[in-house]
Amino acid sequence: MKLEDYLYQPTQEAIQTLYGISTDKIEFQSTRKDFEGDITLVVFPLLKLIKGNPAEIGNAIGKYLVEKVAEVEKFNVVAGFLNIVMTDAYYLHFFSEIKNNPTFGFCQSTKDSKAIMVEYSSPNTNKPLHLGHIRNNLLGFAVAEILKAAGNNVYKTQIINDRGIHICKSMLAWKKYGNAQTPESTGLKGDKLVGNFYVAFDKQYKSEISELIAKGQTEEEAKKMAPSILEAQQMLLDWEAGKPEVIQLWKTMNQWVYDGFETTYKNLGVDFDSYYYESNTYLLGKEVVQYGLEKGIFEKDSDGSVWIDLTEDGLDRKIVLRSDGTAVYMTQDIGTAIQRVKDFPDVGGMVYTVGNEQDYHFKVLFLILKKLGFEWAENLYHLSYGMVELPSGKMKSREGTVVDADDLMEEMTLTAAKISQELGKLDGYSEEEKEKLYKIIGLGALKYFMLKVDPKKSMLFNPEESVDFAGNTGPFIQYTYARIQSILRKANFEFSESITAITLHPKEKELLKNLALYPTLIQQAATQHSPALVANYTYDLVKEYNSFYQAVPILPESDLNLKKFRVQLSQKVGETIQSAFALLGIEVPERM
Repeated sequence: MKLEDYLYQPTQEAIQTLYGISTDKIEFQSTRKDFEGDITLVVFPLLKLIKGNPAEIGNAIGKYLVEKVAEVEKFNVVAGFLNIVMTDAYYLHFFSEIKNNPTFGFCQSTKDSKAIMVEYSSPNTNKPLHLGHIRNNLLGFAVAEILKAAGNNVYKTQIINDRGIHICKSMLAWKKYGNAQTPESTGLKGDKLVGNFYVAFDKQYKSEISELIAKGQTEEEAKKMAPSILEAQQMLLDWEAGKPEVIQLWKTMNQWVYDGFETTYKNLGVDFDSYYYESNTYLLGKEVVQYGLEKGIFEKDSDGSVWIDLTEDGLDRKIVLRSDGTAVYMTQDIGTAIQRVKDFPDVGGMVYTVGNEQDYHFKVLFLILKKLGFEWAENLYHLSYGMVELPSGKMKSREGTVVDADDLMEEMTLTAAKISQELGKLDGYSEEEKEKLYKIIGLGALKYFMLKVDPKKSMLFNPEESVDFAGNTGPFIQYTYARIQSILRKANFEFSESITAITLHPKEKELLKNLALYPTLIQQAATQHSPALVANYTYDLVKEYNSFYQAVPILPESDLNLKKFRVQLSQKVGETIQSAFALLGIEVPERM
C-alpha cells in the first residue's frame, strides 16, 4: 500500500475529530529534500473548509497522527506543509511484504480488461531501418511493456508501407541495373540490397533532371519529365492493374526486405503480435465513407470528391475520397483502425508511435473516428516523438546518408568493447563472454540513451557519450546491477531468512522510500506513455543504492541481522533494476 493511501483514512479521522468536518480534499506530496519527513500533507486546500492558521492546523493534525497511528513517529510543520516522519517498523513491514514478490510494482491484467493496441516501426519496404526507426521501435516496444506492467492487455502491431511510387523506384532500379542480384548472391541483407537500388534510382533521376535543365527546361518540368520518374509511375500503374511480372518482382523484393527487417528486430530485441500491410489496407475505409455520407458526417463536392468539415473543431476541411474515387491516406487509416478492432474485438484503445511531423494527421484521424461513433475512439493516443540527429547532422535516405540501424548496433558493440578494454574491467573473461557482454553493454547504452529523453523532445544521439560508465547512462546502471550480483554471490546465507527488529540507517530508509515509488511510477509512465520516467527512476534508484553502498558496510557487517537485511535490500534493488530495465527492453549482466 502506498504511504499516502496508508495515511489517508487516519488523516480524514483527524480532520473529523478536530474540526467536525468530513472531506476527501486531502493532498499528499513527496517531502522536499531539504526538510525532514517521508511524506507531506499540504494544508492549504483544507483552508476552504477550516478557518484558521495553516501552521496551527498542521500541528494539530500532526499531533493527532502521532498519538493515533503507531507507525507515525514525529512531524514538523513548515508554513502550510505538514511533514510526517514514519517509524522504522513501517518501512521494515513494507520491505517484508515486497522482498519475496517477483512481480513487485506490476498489476495483473484480467481477461475482462479491454486491450490496448500499440503500433510502432511501420517502415517502408524500399530501404533498411535507420536511426529514426530505432527510436520509434524502442519507444513503441517500451510503452507496450509499461502498459502491460500497469495491468493492461496489450497487442503490438505495425503497418508496413509496401506499395507506392517509392517502392517502384527500388524495383525499377533493380530491373535496370541489378544484373539479377539477390541477397544470397551479394551476401547483403535483403533490406540493404533494396535500399542500395533506391539510392541508385535517385542518383540516376538527379542526373536526368540536370540534363533536362541544361536543355532549357525548368526544374519543375525536369522533375516531372525525367525518364526514370515516368517509368516508375508506369510501373505503379502496372502494379495497381495487377500486371503479373510486376507483382512477382514486388513480392520477391518485398520478401527480401521483410527477411532483413526480422533480423534487425531480433537484434534490437523488439517483437510484434500482428502485421498489417498497406497493399492489403489501402482500399479499407472506402465503405466507411459511404456510411459517413449517409450520416451527414462527410459531404460530397460537385467534382465527386468527399470531404469532412472540421472547421468548427478548430481544424480544417479534410478530403477522404478523391474525385476519381481513390482513397487517400486518411481513408486508409480510418479503415485500418476499424479492421484492427474487428480482428481483435477486445481492443478498447490504440497507441500510434509516429514522429511529430504527423501531429495534425492524427488529430484529424482521431476526431473523424469519434464522429463516426466508435466507442474505442475515445482512447486513441498519438505517441508523438521528436527527430533524432547525430553530431554530424540530419540524415537523408535518398542520398544514402542515413545511419543504418544494423550498422549503428554494431558500432555500439564495438564502442562498448573499446571503452571496456580501456577501463580494464573484463580480466578473466573468455572471448565468448566478452563478446556477449559487449553486445549487452552496447545495446543497453543505445536503448537507455534513447529512452531517457522525453519522447516529445528531439534529441542528439552521441554514441561515445552513451557508453560512458559514469553518469545517467545504461552502462552505469548495468554496472551497479552487476555489483549487486557480486555481493549476492559472496553472501553465504538464505536471502529469504527473516529479520528481527533493527534500527534503519538513514541511507537504508532513503533506499526503501525509493523502492516504494516503483508501483506508482509504473502507473504514471503508462498514463503518460513515457519510458523516460522509468529510465530516470532507475537512475535515481541506482544513485541512491551507490550512496548506501558507500555509507554502510554490507558483507563486512559484524551484526548478522543487519548483514542479512542489507544483503536482502541489495537483492531487491537489483531485482527492481532488472524489472525496470526489462520494461525498456534492456538486459542486465550478471558480471561486468
